[in-house]
This record gives sequence, structure tokens and C-alpha cells, in this order.
Amino acid sequence: MTGSTSKFTIVAVLLAGTALLMNSRVARCIAPKRMSVESLPFRLGDWNGMDIPVPPATLNVLHGATLLERAYTNKNLGPDVYLYIAYYPNQHAGDRRHLPEDCLIGSGWSTLQSGTTTITLPGQQSFPANRFLIAKGGDRQLVLYWFWARGRGVASEQWADAYLIFDSLRFNRSDDALIRINTLVLPQEAMPAAEARLLSFAVQAVAAMGSYFPR
Repeated sequence: MTGSTSKFTIVAVLLAGTALLMNSRVARCIAPKRMSVESLPFRLGDWNGMDIPVPPATLNVLHGATLLERAYTNKNLGPDVYLYIAYYPNQHAGDRRHLPEDCLIGSGWSTLQSGTTTITLPGQQSFPANRFLIAKGGDRQLVLYWFWARGRGVASEQWADAYLIFDSLRFNRSDDALIRINTLVLPQEAMPAAEARLLSFAVQAVAAMGSYFPR
């Protein structure tokens, strides 16, 4: 066995053992009670929101999660921004069933660009978010999503799972959320303008989340 193969095997065994330990504890992990996700304000700065009913099929698939879908309007910044939150009060690492790119592909959207961007908040630590430009027919949308727990945002699902494991061991907590925002890109609109619209909304939304997600 080569040195690199040996190291990989050790890391894999350690991760598997940690995951098994977490799974044995997760039933006892309870998120502290806070305001419900559905109570997130309809008004965020200059943005005004309206609920979008969650399809029963989505509720059935994402059982155990608290879901929120809204369209937020800011007349000064163009098309609406759509907010989707799936909050899991008690979950296993790696147990997220539908990442946004999987759902979008299943809905007929194709990916034109993928990467990350940075969400910068006044007085708080910035964090990365996944960034996708998608298309279906003549429509284009820009999508950002990230994982959120205890005031911490990450783009990587692997890092989100690692934090989930560590937090379950340290704090007896196994809750986190997947947050997605997206907006239509107008035919003649420059991509930086669409991204600026999403980032402007993200600053307002993330600032409000501290009161509605357990820390």
C-alpha cells in the first residue's frame, strides 16, 4: 500500500466513524426554540415579500424540514428575487435530498455557468455562496445558495456536513438550513446587475436570519 493510499484509507475510516457516531447521537440533538422560519419578515429593507405555496409533493419529499418560499419585490432593482429556505431542525450529515442544481435540472433548466461568489455583510464575517447561471428556452436566471447554521454560512456541502458533525459533538446540535435566492436575468441585462440585485437582497435577508434561526 502506497503512502497516499494509506492516508486516504485512514481519513475515510475516521470520517466514517465520526459519521456513525453522529448518527447515534442525532436523535438526541434538539434545536433550541426560536421564532419560526415562516415568521421571517415580509419587509426586508426596501424589499416586500409575498408567500408562494409550497407544493405538497415537495413537502412529502423534504419531510422533517420547515420550508419557506417567497417572492420579494424592490421596484428600484428590477425583477423579483425568490427566496427558498429549507430548515432542518434535526438531520444527518449527507442527508440533504435535493440540492438546488439537482432540482433545477429536474425541472428542465440547464447550467450555463457555475462557481461561487462572496456575500459581504456590514460588521459581520463574509462567506461564500454557490453561484449558477441557468437557462430554459429563452429564459435565464441567476441562482445563489448556501448552507446556514449558528450564524455561519458556507458554500460547500462537505464543509456544511463537517460542521454538522462537529456541532453535534460539541453542542448536541444537528440543525441547519439550505438557503437559495434566484432572480430572472432580463434579455438585455448585464450579469453584474443581476448579481448585484441578489447580493443586495442577501444582505437584508441574512441580517434578519439571526432572530429566526437558532444560534
